[in-house]
Amino acid sequence: MRLRAGCEMTLRTESPVAIIAMLRPSSGQAQWIVSERFDFEPFVRALEYVDGFGNLCQRMIAMDGLRIRTEAVVEVTDSIAVHPGGALTLPQDVPDYALQFLLPSRYCPSDTLGDLARKVVAGAAPGYDQVEAIRAWIKEDIEYKYGVSNGSTSAADTLRDKAGVCRDFSHIGLSLCRALHIPARMVVGYLHRLEPMDLHAWFEAFVAGRWYTFDATQSAPRGGRVALAYGRDAGDVALITEFGPLKTENMSVWVEAE
Repeated sequence: MRLRAGCEMTLRTESPVAIIAMLRPSSGQAQWIVSERFDFEPFVRALEYVDGFGNLCQRMIAMDGLRIRTEAVVEVTDSIAVHPGGALTLPQDVPDYALQFLLPSRYCPSDTLGDLARKVVAGAAPGYDQVEAIRAWIKEDIEYKYGVSNGSTSAADTLRDKAGVCRDFSHIGLSLCRALHIPARMVVGYLHRLEPMDLHAWFEAFVAGRWYTFDATQSAPRGGRVALAYGRDAGDVALITEFGPLKTENMSVWVEAE
């Protein structure tokens, strides 16, 4: 399926501030960028680079009132790959680039959650079925609720509060997978027909020799996804990283079938 996905935001700052934006999707195994447009108003000079996770990043100086609008037409699958019974990829067989996703990170204290992880997946076959058990448990046990979490909330905090949003659901999934020695990475992007429409977060786990998508906010596997960025947790996939006082206002997001 072909989607037109984008967002627009206005940035407010009392003085010029350096920022890194992560708003351009790139072509890959699951998506192909047909066309895109990235506008600034007023125009600012931007430099682009690729970070350690393969994400396209844009460096610039933001002035007060800077409006950023980005939109891409992307060919994606209308369903995601599933692999019930897919075997665990043993740590010694994990590709070098995926090894970092076995480790604890800022918001994912996987080294402290082994007991819970083993309890959640009890009876599930090692590998894909364990990750699916984790996804289903989060969907059932954690309430989707705004206002409970903030930018510093970790997976441990969300497990304590038993409520959060897509970012928090993903952090739990990442933590429990890594506690079982399953590489897991966070994804932010767009999801077609998400209600209410906003940017979204989910996670991927490396089993049976490849990455598979899991989304604990959804009752069933859903395609129509456009990935913007990958990382260890939310700290790696911020859409805007600012190096000074900055506020984002008037942000809108859209995902439409072409």
